Amino acid sequence: MALDELKSAIPDYAKDLKLNLGSVIGNSELPQQQLWGTVLACAIASRSPKVLRELEPEARVNLSPEAYQAAKSAAAIMAMNNVFYRTRHLLSDPEYGTMRAGLRMNVIGNPGVEKVDFELWSLAVSAINGCGMCLDSHEQVLRKAGVDRDTIQEAFKIASVIQAVGATLDAEAVLSEAVLAE
Repeated sequence: MALDELKSAIPDYAKDLKLNLGSVIGNSELPQQQLWGTVLACAIASRSPKVLRELEPEARVNLSPEAYQAAKSAAAIMAMNNVFYRTRHLLSDPEYGTMRAGLRMNVIGNPGVEKVDFELWSLAVSAINGCGMCLDSHEQVLRKAGVDRDTIQEAFKIASVIQAVGATLDAEAVLSEAVLAE
């Protein structure tokens, strides 16, 4: 199982991450599609080759082809939107908030899966990318659709653990290369 391989790659100093990774994925109460769509979108958003290589095959097995594509679409569109909307929010000139975005975002209106699932994945990716405006927007849509806070928190717990695992494993890879170069 790829999840076990990923956990075994986590160094001892990050034991909490190993435990949390097993917990947020292995003990999740999210339905399979929501869980594995969140995992895949977050693995992509983490930008960690090791995390993506290990988690993608299991996500592919646990998702329909439509959900698999939609999770990748959530990661892609939020990579753009999180930069755009975070920047607009951080600029002190409020005039930017009134300007037309002029960016295509058609997949948000027609993601190919249940809107709630796509919104959950978008929220999780926005947590990794740190866009407060997008987090608020997706959380409000989810809450209006009747999604409870526990479900929403589960998505950003998955995001936080996957991001931390990716950062740790990528750092270890760089440190290993440095040791070999000496």
